[in-house]
Amino acid sequence: MQADRAYFGKKDYQQLKVIQRMVHDLNIPIEIVPCETVRESDGLAMSSRNVYLKPDERRAATVLYRALCAGRDAILAGERDGKKVKELVEKVIATEPLVKPEYVDVADAESLEPLTTLKGEVLISLAAHVGAARLIDNITVVVSE
Repeated sequence: MQADRAYFGKKDYQQLKVIQRMVHDLNIPIEIVPCETVRESDGLAMSSRNVYLKPDERRAATVLYRALCAGRDAILAGERDGKKVKELVEKVIATEPLVKPEYVDVADAESLEPLTTLKGEVLISLAAHVGAARLIDNITVVVSE
């Protein structure tokens, strides 16, 4: 018997979207079920990579979720300039010297295309190195017209 469902976490949102597109384009008879990111009480996304974090790095890593929330909150407060949201997220991350950002993107949540003017469902995603760990995280927000 073939599986009729596959579960993918939203933590790796880009991977989820690629899999959804592939299943659609290849007409594979399986339902892709997105699963919410599970977070620690301080907001850090749960990941097997978190075990590589030393205690001070673990504390520093929480800046990633705070940065995403700052971007989300700016959008919810009316910011529609993707570059400004990206710069805000980068500025929050920069407050933690132990966190070395790899990228911050502000994109359309469906197409993953970068957005200059924010509209529809927006994905704010990032990757950063904290000690020996490369951490990824994201948040989506719906822009009200």
